[in-house]
Amino acid sequence: MSSVIRARRRLPLLATSMMAGVAVTMFAPAALAQTEAQPQAAEQDGGIADIIVTANRRQERNQDVPIAITAFSPDRLEQQGIAKEQDLQASVPSLVVGPNGNGSRDSQSFTIRGQGATFQASPGVVVYMNEVPLPAGITLSQQGGPGNFVDLENLQVLSGPQGTLFGRNTTGGAVLLVPKKPTNNFGGWIKGEIGNYDRRYVEGAVNVPLIEDKLLVRVVGAFHDRDGFTRDVVWNKDRDNEHWYSGRIGITFKPTETIENYTMIYGANSKNNGAGFVHKGFNIAGLSALNLCYEGATIPGAIASCDVYRAATAQADALGPRQTALGIDIFSRTKTWGVSNTTDIELSDELTLRNIVSFQKLKLDYAYDSDGTILQQHDVDPNRLPAPGQVVLPGDNTPLTYFNASDPGFPRDDLKQFTEELQLQGTTLDRHLTYTVGGFYYDQRPSGKQVGAAIVYCPAAFTGTNVDTPGIAVCPANYSTYGTTQTSKALYAQATFDFGAVSPALESLRLTGGYRHTWDKIRGFATAFLPQIGGATAKCGSTGAVVPIGTALADCTYTAELNSKASTWLIGLDYKVMRDVLLFGKVSRGYKAGGFNQQAVFTNTRTFQPETVTSYEAGFKADFRIADVPFRLNTSAYLLDYKDIQRAGADFNPVSAAGGAVIRNADARIKGVEVEASMQPFKGLEIGGNFSHTDAKYKKYEFTTSTGGFGCNGGVAPGGTVDLSCLPFQYVSPYIWSIHANATVPMGDDMGELNFFANYSHSSRQYTDPGNVPAQQPGAYLEAFGLLNMSLDWNGVAGSGFDVGLFVTNATNKLYRISNSNVYQQGGLLYQTSLYGEPRMYGLRLKYRFGGE
Repeated sequence: MSSVIRARRRLPLLATSMMAGVAVTMFAPAALAQTEAQPQAAEQDGGIADIIVTANRRQERNQDVPIAITAFSPDRLEQQGIAKEQDLQASVPSLVVGPNGNGSRDSQSFTIRGQGATFQASPGVVVYMNEVPLPAGITLSQQGGPGNFVDLENLQVLSGPQGTLFGRNTTGGAVLLVPKKPTNNFGGWIKGEIGNYDRRYVEGAVNVPLIEDKLLVRVVGAFHDRDGFTRDVVWNKDRDNEHWYSGRIGITFKPTETIENYTMIYGANSKNNGAGFVHKGFNIAGLSALNLCYEGATIPGAIASCDVYRAATAQADALGPRQTALGIDIFSRTKTWGVSNTTDIELSDELTLRNIVSFQKLKLDYAYDSDGTILQQHDVDPNRLPAPGQVVLPGDNTPLTYFNASDPGFPRDDLKQFTEELQLQGTTLDRHLTYTVGGFYYDQRPSGKQVGAAIVYCPAAFTGTNVDTPGIAVCPANYSTYGTTQTSKALYAQATFDFGAVSPALESLRLTGGYRHTWDKIRGFATAFLPQIGGATAKCGSTGAVVPIGTALADCTYTAELNSKASTWLIGLDYKVMRDVLLFGKVSRGYKAGGFNQQAVFTNTRTFQPETVTSYEAGFKADFRIADVPFRLNTSAYLLDYKDIQRAGADFNPVSAAGGAVIRNADARIKGVEVEASMQPFKGLEIGGNFSHTDAKYKKYEFTTSTGGFGCNGGVAPGGTVDLSCLPFQYVSPYIWSIHANATVPMGDDMGELNFFANYSHSSRQYTDPGNVPAQQPGAYLEAFGLLNMSLDWNGVAGSGFDVGLFVTNATNKLYRISNSNVYQQGGLLYQTSLYGEPRMYGLRLKYRFGGE
């Protein structure tokens, strides 16, 4: 297809938002004219409040930035109860937030416009704290830890590729967390919350100007503790609980009027009882076909009766969705800390030099029972000690047998990350040309030993009772160590030119161009060691060669390296029809780095290639009045050409009988529209909402199967091509919408004010499996769901510094799933489990503000 034809097909979509923006100006020209001379602080005269954002790496009004942004002020974050990633889904168009692979509730992954996380790959939506990317796990895409949403100046969600100013991996977008910086006013706040599930939250901040205008300090702390909502009847514990604390210190140092240095130090520690996987069923036919269960009596020490599996499913059905019966005592632990430093030097009134340097560490450790039963079908836990008399790895003391014991402290991910960025920001031509030029360096590598271990089908253990007995060896567990070092270098520049420099008649017509070139290098190693039943031999390395049990680990290690480079760019045009109506259109390119596959079973799958996206987008942002009622309407339409999409799938080597994973590549087309709207029918009441429609379809998704498979083209024999192009797109809710009301009632200076907030959000169903058609994967579709959240606050109680409030989330107690295991057809696993969203939670909060807060 020629480029001319492709361009013609894109023109109607790109023109839609531009035409709508023009329609706004035609709809109420007189009303728009009324706002022309109004001050920027629109909220003071009954308008809709502005938020200052940093999407272009400089401070600007949200309504002036030609990027689809959803921004939250501190008040709105508190009113809506946004304290973690999952909470954002109710208020951001095209955003889907889901748990990581182990179901950890500490940190979850983002998908925006169909682009997000893939197993073992870098995230497609990057989270930044104080303009620094948070470290992301290798086995999972968890970015940072809990506590990042406390004491923020604002939170911004940027949709679409941000590959010029923010760089690699932001193909889907970016989430910017902007912490509150120290000020010259002494003051602070402390807040406590109590609620159901024995909820006990404490947060606070204090601002201290040690030397006025010179040395300012802000200290933030938080502690969250809450019981879980999934009861494990085997271990008598609540799963899906919260128990974490975090802290942050910000220090601003201004030695001169032209130099400012800001240092941020943060840390967080979480330890909870893990995710409560709820069992939904076993693939009995699949187990029987692979001779993993027998339709008859159990043969001790050999294969199990299929009735054992049926009994486990019957037990799960009887327990229901808020109880489970797990075979191991699972847990989830996260430790993270970091320091970043930003130095701004004003070289002149029009030129600023900025340097941003950071060092961060992230340690993730967890165990989970993915099959959700007392049977050891798929239990993952590296933290095992050997039973007396059992074989251990030479010189390592790492177990080759699986049993319940103490924790030797080997994490799944133990990473350290260093970044350095140097920028030059300036304006010229009487501020008609603004520009940013810079360089970026990124280095992430292991900080210590990283260990993985799992039971995948243990026939001798299947007796139908809980066999994970302390001190009793049951059967061997696979063992792996791994590590990936990623380095990235980039140079970039972006500039915006206002044509008012050419002619006053062209004032506010702006052209933006940006370019970034990135060089990536990824090096990895993986050790795979799978002892066999009987204990004399083991499968070794990525090919699964059978070796004596005493084989050195070095002989079971493979390495690989991937070098890649890419150019990302942006070209856009925007025009302010009036001061508060912005039309924009742009084309941009995004890039996500390739990676190392630590579960490869073929030499040619040890690395995987980068993915790219080209985005065509048009939209408008408008503030206007109708009958003196303030309105805000922001709309964006986009079309994405998505190439070499990284999609994870199961892999199997028929020669060595080794199982593992593979990252395949696909191509897709994604298009959609996003709308955010609000109005103030009278002072003190705001009504608003958002809507998004995402239409994602694969253009090409096929691979050669070594063992046979099933795709859009039906059953495929070994050596044939499996076509998955009909597969529903992963983690896309075609329709997402929400509506909210925010009412404030002043009661006088000596009484304070009442504030009521309510938000109802709805997400249509979404597909979660990246490699199987729906007929092959029960439960892969997560059902549509809607959530109602509400809060009622009395701020400034009786003229004091106290605020008191009531809140409820999921007020209707909706039962909904947030993940599916997607291994119903995967050999050796063959089960279905799910995780559920939070039930109704409610409570009371009390906040005290003092000093200048």
